[in-house]
Amino acid sequence: MYRLSPCFWLPPLFLSLTAQAEDATYQADPLVITGSRYEASGWQLPFSVNRIDAEQATLGKPGVNLSEALGSVPGLVVQNRQNYAQDLQISSRGFGARSAFGIRGIKLLADGVPLSNPDGQGQAATFDLDTLERIEVLRGPFASVYGRNSGGVIQLFSRDGEGPPKLSLDTSQAAYGTSRTRVAAEGGNDKAGFIINRSHFETDGYRDHSGAILDKTFAKLTLYPDDVSKLSLSFSELDQNDTQDPQGLTWAQVQSDRRSAAPSALEFDTRKTVDHRQFALNYERSFAAGTWQSTLYSGTRRVIQYQSIPVGAQTPTRQGGGVIDFERRFHGIGNRWIQSFDLGSSLLTVTTGLDYDYSRDDRQGFENFVGSTQGVKGNLRRDERNEVTSLSPYVQAAWQLGKLELQAGLRHSQVEFDVDDRFLSNGDDSGSVTYRELTPTLGASYALLPGLNVYASWGKGVETPTLNELSYSGPDNSFGFDLQPATSEQVEVGLKARLAEATSLQLALFQIDTDDELVVESASGGRSRFQNAAQTRRRGVELALESRLSDTLRANLAYTQIDATYSKNFTSNGRLIESGNRLPGIPARTLFGELAWQPLDWFSTAIEGLYRSQLYVEDSNTAKTAPSYALFNWQTRFEQKVGAMTFNQVLRIDNLLDREYIGSVIVGDSNGRYYEPGPERAWYVGAGVQYQFD
Repeated sequence: MYRLSPCFWLPPLFLSLTAQAEDATYQADPLVITGSRYEASGWQLPFSVNRIDAEQATLGKPGVNLSEALGSVPGLVVQNRQNYAQDLQISSRGFGARSAFGIRGIKLLADGVPLSNPDGQGQAATFDLDTLERIEVLRGPFASVYGRNSGGVIQLFSRDGEGPPKLSLDTSQAAYGTSRTRVAAEGGNDKAGFIINRSHFETDGYRDHSGAILDKTFAKLTLYPDDVSKLSLSFSELDQNDTQDPQGLTWAQVQSDRRSAAPSALEFDTRKTVDHRQFALNYERSFAAGTWQSTLYSGTRRVIQYQSIPVGAQTPTRQGGGVIDFERRFHGIGNRWIQSFDLGSSLLTVTTGLDYDYSRDDRQGFENFVGSTQGVKGNLRRDERNEVTSLSPYVQAAWQLGKLELQAGLRHSQVEFDVDDRFLSNGDDSGSVTYRELTPTLGASYALLPGLNVYASWGKGVETPTLNELSYSGPDNSFGFDLQPATSEQVEVGLKARLAEATSLQLALFQIDTDDELVVESASGGRSRFQNAAQTRRRGVELALESRLSDTLRANLAYTQIDATYSKNFTSNGRLIESGNRLPGIPARTLFGELAWQPLDWFSTAIEGLYRSQLYVEDSNTAKTAPSYALFNWQTRFEQKVGAMTFNQVLRIDNLLDREYIGSVIVGDSNGRYYEPGPERAWYVGAGVQYQFD
């Protein structure tokens, strides 16, 4: 099929902008912080950045998964695995698509506190959407102040609590035995604000053996000691006990029974328990022309996971067993100084800072059988201490020269992995490896017209192997000290336009070349081995359009087209992977659209659609692809005010047309269990009440 290139349709678009710019009245963009830590308009920043407010992210939605909030961001692919034992799968410009569990290649932050371990592996499940104020998404490596993530940054901000105190209670029921209850309180004044939220979620799951129970707690106290300072204290907790893991299916199993669990999942009762607790402190103080910001955090994470590694596969002495049991202690501190210099006709803002992050895992592995009984904790096969330390100084400068804004940054990342093996009967994996990398960035933005900014940026990114990727990637399943970080170089050009008073458009074209891309060498029996591939190239176009068509009608559109391929031949697990092969797990085209209508204060409704092209599932591109699909969801919401009380009701139907589709894939699984089916038509109903004190 013939496709119009950007070179064909960009000139007419530019002419249209020119014609509209002179007469239009424009609204200022909301402030964003992403990419610089100082308050700046997303309109001015010379890179791709999107802001999603709480209403857009949560209104009329279950409030359980981050995937509910990020559909309208181009460049992001957020796949709900229907598997709470393995979390969401999120990729940005293709980075992170290979993650078998959790999130990598993207920096996750909540109120400035990392949700990512120092090794780069993150967990989205720990954030509480009920307390969300906004989400900021930066795509690409232009993030000197945030670290070594080639895919970008997803930063979530919780509310501080303001206004008269209010109490809230919500409850919901949904398909597949799903229910949720939430109780919350918040309020504040010019001296202090607070927010407390507790939720309980249960589901039988769409697939067999996919039940889960999640309990979340979030509390935050914000103090304003004086007019120039702010102190926030927060606590978050996630309890997730015996969450079932249905695992991936082969294509034949999908065709036979898409709701089934893998036979091995039932045989070994695959499941996961997570207990996560975290404390954080944020302090900010303004001086004459500068601002001091400091973040401290500490927490613990306990994980017990039962895998489906066959009994016979655990015979080799190097095998670490089929039960993972670790306790993680982590902490960190981030300090930065932001200084502005008024140079008369220009303004220079310089950010300097230092980030320190540390984690320690006391990790054990056990056999997943005792005698003929499977799915139980057996003999000890692994006992080690894993430490990861990250230390990163950085500097970034922004220079505003009238219509021109220049940005430059430099970060030095140092990440050290240290292993102390205390189980020596199967060999000694003790050792350490340190990765060091400089990541510079440059960018420029220019206001061609009052309603049209063009920009260009260049940056380098780096992804170190995660602890899980290193664990079994050495010879004979030893620790993979020889794995190298993946380094990338990105060039991006784009425009940001305001088409009339209530419409905004963002367009970005990018190319990213990566050396030593980390790929799955083999994945079998719950264990993945990784290697460094030769080179990859990602080229793409991203388009975001937001418009308030009238006082009652709002529309969003997000389109992504990406060509992600290997640019050199390499060998993986004895197979030749040829240049030009597609990177698995990355759809070539994604389209999201939403139309929301609120004709009355007490009534709103919306419909959204998602199209995603086929997904390759392994590097040779010979296995059955996950087919393309299109889904439509509908929701409506009612609200009534009676004195100090506000009542609300929500009705939602997902997958309106009852399509069968593959929601996500497990890249490179050696058993061919690549496919994780998405649910058929599903309903959701919810109701809530809020009482506001005088």
